[in-house]
Amino acid sequence: MRKHIFNAGPCKLSDPCLENTSKAILELGNSGQSIMEVSHRSKDFLPVMEEAQALLKEILNVPDNYHVLYLGGGASTQFAMLAMNFLKSKAAYVDTGSWSSKAIKEAQIFGKVEVIASSKDKNYTYYPKGFAIPTDCDYLHITSNNTIRGTEIFEDIDSPIPLIADMSSDILSRKIDVSKYAMIYGGAQKNMGPSGVTFVIISDDFMKSAITDRPIPTMFKYPIHVENDSMYNTPPCVNIFALRETLKWVKSLGGVEAMEQLAIKRSNMLYQEMERNSMFTSPVAPDSRSRMNVPFVWSEGNEQYQDQFMKFSTERNIVGIKGHRSVGGFRASIYNAATIEDMEALVKCMQDFEKQIKG
Repeated sequence: MRKHIFNAGPCKLSDPCLENTSKAILELGNSGQSIMEVSHRSKDFLPVMEEAQALLKEILNVPDNYHVLYLGGGASTQFAMLAMNFLKSKAAYVDTGSWSSKAIKEAQIFGKVEVIASSKDKNYTYYPKGFAIPTDCDYLHITSNNTIRGTEIFEDIDSPIPLIADMSSDILSRKIDVSKYAMIYGGAQKNMGPSGVTFVIISDDFMKSAITDRPIPTMFKYPIHVENDSMYNTPPCVNIFALRETLKWVKSLGGVEAMEQLAIKRSNMLYQEMERNSMFTSPVAPDSRSRMNVPFVWSEGNEQYQDQFMKFSTERNIVGIKGHRSVGGFRASIYNAATIEDMEALVKCMQDFEKQIKG
């Protein structure tokens, strides 16, 4: 029986993605080879890469002067790679939780980092707004959705300096104006495919500003990957195939506009239940609540039911809701492939548990 999957990553994948990828693992088209065996430079795989790049450009309306890269190493590698290539003297960062803090730490290896806004003062339970952006920095870095803390920004910032966004956990969930960003990157395993492939959307102008007088290993140079069309080394072929299938599925449902409406509907179901349910509450400021990652913690006096509710939910085929250790309680990651039925199952579970305990 298919579980109701709320893992923070790897994410739940759509049925068409799973079905088509499983077939390709046995044989890619009529090639007589598995997608795991086929040469990445062959006529069998090249169309997969080309379509995966073209679909992302189409779905996000990426301008012509931007490149789409599919790389290995995860978003965590991008933390360092970004600064290695573009931090010349000073960079501005917004600190909204664990992943932005890690990005800051990596950037500090290569230059000065100015944290221009932070929600650390309230344990990262809100997304900073209205902060001033210094014009003497090489770029501004934000994490648009915070997987652990459950905060999200829903607007594209107007920045006087190149704007960089880690969109690992909200890419494809809402319409964005790519032209406002110099670079967007993220791990695919939250909303876009399986783990093992990283997407980078980078503008020509920003890429041309890359540092040339700093010793940078070849694998960490963006221009090299652009020049080689993401094939400087062997790319993660299976993962890119599954990513392509996810993009085809998103397009078939109506693109990011349709995904956004579903995201709003699904997250509202859970937030509304938290407001109603006497046992649970949200630790996040209402105007910053993520549509993708929804922490819910115990209302005061109910903490002793932690293990009992975990067992209760597991018996109802619900997996992946244990909260991150830094927040506690529970967290539902409701990425694009999560269904309304998944949400109905979780909400019903919360309601039934309340009835069992409170009577």
